[in-house]
Amino acid sequence: MKEYGIYIRQYSGTPYMIHIYDNITSAKLKLYEMIQLDEERQKPYFVDKSLLLEELFPLVKEGTNYICITRPRRFGKTVMANMISAFFSKAHEAEDIFGSLKISTKEAYQNYRNQYAVIHISLDDISRQCTTYEQYIDRIEKRLIKDLKREYPDVELEQEESAVDVLMDIYAVDNTARFIFVLDEWDFLFHQPFITEKEKRAYLAFLRSLLKDRPYVLLVYMTGILPIAKYSSGSELNMFTEFTMAKSQAFSEYFGFTQKEVDDLYQKYLENCHNPQITPEGLKEWYNGYRTASREYVYNPRSVVMALRYNELANYWTSAGPYDEIYYYIENNVAAVRDDLAMMVSGVSVSAKAREYAATTMNLQTKDEIFSAMVVYGFLSYEDGKVRIPNRELMDRFDEMLQREPSLGYVYRLANESGRMLKATIAGDTDTMTQILELVHDTETPLLQYNSEAELTAVVNLAYLAARDQYRVEREERAGIGYVDFIFYPEVDRDADCIILELKVDHSPEEAVRQIKERKYEMRFQTKLGEEQRYAGRILAVGIGYSRKQKQHNCIVEVLRERIF
Repeated sequence: MKEYGIYIRQYSGTPYMIHIYDNITSAKLKLYEMIQLDEERQKPYFVDKSLLLEELFPLVKEGTNYICITRPRRFGKTVMANMISAFFSKAHEAEDIFGSLKISTKEAYQNYRNQYAVIHISLDDISRQCTTYEQYIDRIEKRLIKDLKREYPDVELEQEESAVDVLMDIYAVDNTARFIFVLDEWDFLFHQPFITEKEKRAYLAFLRSLLKDRPYVLLVYMTGILPIAKYSSGSELNMFTEFTMAKSQAFSEYFGFTQKEVDDLYQKYLENCHNPQITPEGLKEWYNGYRTASREYVYNPRSVVMALRYNELANYWTSAGPYDEIYYYIENNVAAVRDDLAMMVSGVSVSAKAREYAATTMNLQTKDEIFSAMVVYGFLSYEDGKVRIPNRELMDRFDEMLQREPSLGYVYRLANESGRMLKATIAGDTDTMTQILELVHDTETPLLQYNSEAELTAVVNLAYLAARDQYRVEREERAGIGYVDFIFYPEVDRDADCIILELKVDHSPEEAVRQIKERKYEMRFQTKLGEEQRYAGRILAVGIGYSRKQKQHNCIVEVLRERIF
């Protein structure tokens, strides 16, 4: 293990400080410069997650433990795996790395730091020439065997042995040769186009042969997106204890940023940014919304760091990888999920049974399977038996989907008419507004029943989808005396019209506008004394009603305030 190379830096906006290049399975061994941690800690957006290591101490002491951490992309799995390797590996002294982190204050710190043989395999490290399963698995085995032979030159090893045989031979000669395995992105192979179902089973058998009941295994720490233990129908990997974000409390605080951590980072942002454009409320709206099994909300870590670094709230996470899964999961199952998607895009949570094993196949049939897969990939969050779109970053991606997926029927048509709906509203063209809403009559859906205002809300939300490009649209927001159904805050142009929208089922739109006036909802657009005028455009009161008896929509638009010049 002497060739373990360590390089510390803040990598591509990754919010955790330690990034390690491990060469135990590398054909070309390199040693990278070790940079002092004090130098790194001066970087603005560092979050110390090193106490994860303390959770592993008893597992290492007991021996023969298998754990798998599954999380969506960009939630720190790889960086934490790298940190674990650097801490436990006896290849190099790492006091300079960990000496000023939280873990160094723990009593057992010295007993575990740099005391073990570590095999760290990044299972997503694939060469450009690798186009078959045989090439993939052969590369892993050959590189592992080559490095083992280099590290144990005194052990007589046969030339054509498998990795398991080599490890067993080493243990037979030296029964203290027990390894901590750190396997990152275990499920990477399952996302490759060349993998077949037969080869998936062969891969599981390879992992089982390498790890299960082997005397050389001290600890296996494995990461991925897909749930490992549920992937096979047999018992290939049943030795693993799995920890997911939705159902496991253990380890949940180490993946994603807690509210306190984001608050601390925001203070650093204010200290380092000359012209801050981001608010704590903006960070929460864009990147919060995931709920752990311990019932704590967590932020997407990569997106928070990128937003603070570049001083802009934008879509960073979903633009960083192959997110076509979100389309794949619904395109052949539109009937099962269409109406629920319409509800979730309007901000409503939808009942669903979380079946995490469902994400192990791309042949998903039921609504619960589809939504469970989307929870695993981080597209939806799951809490108290319901799924929802967690934040604005993901909402933007769902908006895109609704406007590009014709098979969604009325959902697609309404979303694509939303630009015209906004123009008609601003023009007071209630005939066009009514015509667009009547699009829902082109198909039979549960939403047509309008059993509650939530269903009308979902349809209206789709009809105004394009408004999100120019407005910050809030639902059920406190305004004046009560809560308004929709309020549209201009974000691009301060002279744009402000819109207050109230919905009524089996009541007239005139009643909706009367409620807007009586409850003084327009106060949300008033500027405090001494402040610069923030909203100078007209204030429009929009009432939309639906009669279940007549099955008709009716609209009214009234100007509450003219433009301020």
